[in-house]
Amino acid sequence: MNRIRCSVAACLAVLQLACHAAPDERPVDPALSVTPAVRTESWAVNWWLPRHEQKLAEARKLGKSAKVVFVGDSIVHGWEEVGAPVWERYYKPMHGLALGFGGDRTENVLWRLQNGEVDGIAPKVAVLMIGTNNTGHREEDPKTTAAGVQRDIDELRLRLPATKILLLAIFPRGETVDDPLRRLNEQVNGIISGFADNRQVYFLNLNQEFLTADGRLSKDIMPDLLHPNRKGYEIWARAMAPELKRLMAAP
Repeated sequence: MNRIRCSVAACLAVLQLACHAAPDERPVDPALSVTPAVRTESWAVNWWLPRHEQKLAEARKLGKSAKVVFVGDSIVHGWEEVGAPVWERYYKPMHGLALGFGGDRTENVLWRLQNGEVDGIAPKVAVLMIGTNNTGHREEDPKTTAAGVQRDIDELRLRLPATKILLLAIFPRGETVDDPLRRLNEQVNGIISGFADNRQVYFLNLNQEFLTADGRLSKDIMPDLLHPNRKGYEIWARAMAPELKRLMAAP
């Protein structure tokens, strides 16, 4: 009888472990990152689609006057919040359009692109940075995240055929070089750097601008070790300026 009780207890323990497996132990469908999807999380459903509609209206209003568009997640979203004063100086004169949505992954960007967010504009440059939520939320295989980034690039090329795409390396996160999510992002960056053809798609890695000599990320730049503060956005804009200027002037 005791042996039976022990066997039942062991089975229950195994089931409990399976139900509470760590994210990196649960299988991730590699198709998720390349399949267009709206956001369904409870904290996002009330604002995500209304923000999409707002961005459609902004794009219509800017029309052909928009010279630069930024596409991405909460780090791009931050240009309208803590980074707004920096945006006013650098990108408002270019009639910039910020298409950043907090929490977005590659598949959410894909859905937004396929549902009109860059329709009717023809910017000189589209700045794309996406992927840290693929690795952070799902701890995806870097190849899976990179496939999602490639799919977003393909969609931008389809919808903005005359626009130069400036693909940014995913920004560093975590305090040290050994942070597991930073290491995942660096693996993604190693793959997506190869997506540049230097004709329509260009790759730029600004990550060292945010780090100390030993690779540490300071809370003076990213207080939560993920999202830049105003100082971080200033560093971003200043470091990217030469390449953006070059691409803006390119035929």
